[in-house]
Amino acid sequence: MRDFGVGFNYLIQGQRWVARHGKQYGFGLLPGLITLVVYAASLVALGIYADDFVGWATPFADDWSSPWQGGFRGLLTAVLFALALLLSVVTFTAVTLLIGQPFYENLSEKVDRDVSPDGTAPESGLPMWRELWISGRDSLRIVVRAALWGILLFACGFIPFVGQTAVPVIGLFVTGFFLTEELTAVAMQRRRVDLRRRLTLLRGRKRLIWGFGTPLAVSFLVPFVAVFLMPGAVAGATLMARDLLGEETTDGDRGKGKKAANHQRPAPTA
Repeated sequence: MRDFGVGFNYLIQGQRWVARHGKQYGFGLLPGLITLVVYAASLVALGIYADDFVGWATPFADDWSSPWQGGFRGLLTAVLFALALLLSVVTFTAVTLLIGQPFYENLSEKVDRDVSPDGTAPESGLPMWRELWISGRDSLRIVVRAALWGILLFACGFIPFVGQTAVPVIGLFVTGFFLTEELTAVAMQRRRVDLRRRLTLLRGRKRLIWGFGTPLAVSFLVPFVAVFLMPGAVAGATLMARDLLGEETTDGDRGKGKKAANHQRPAPTA
């Protein structure tokens, strides 16, 4: 459980970093606001048509008597909307990071310079269009993986009791993992760490990843919270990426060169 607490601490550290750097925080809000408007409209549409969709998907329940038909379909509607919320959390991050690539790249670089012992930040050396292509391609792969998990969890939602208790909890942990992958990708792509190695690094420290991503996934379910936490989440994920890659980290402008305890472990080789 120690790693879980370390992961949560990185989330807090990221929010503290942007609180001390107001200009970076302000710019980091813009992509989230744009994405929020689009997602809010989509969820409203789902709320309006979810009953019709569930009715179409369960024709076998047309002849059921009351209250069994209403209760069954109402339960499935609630599960569908809950899973849509979880999936929107993952895709929200991917879309927001894609829209805000220049903003978040700049923020992540400043975090690296602030906590690096030599005051430098890794650079990919790739042109912007190439970075956007790689980011979009990898984000699509992660969204597909998350969607497959969402379909599996939706199917499990039909299981009595388990579908209403264990499935939502598992969904939050799955969402937290994919959220963390998307956020750490900002820093790792500058280091030329490809998607396969990123997933290997994250799977090797699952409790650390869940400690960071699961509370973030829960908070992202609250309207507007995702927008305000995104800049700090990128900053915290940058700090955690340094930990996963075994890079030395200082306390930045707080400690003026004093080494921070970042619970480093040797990073797996590519």
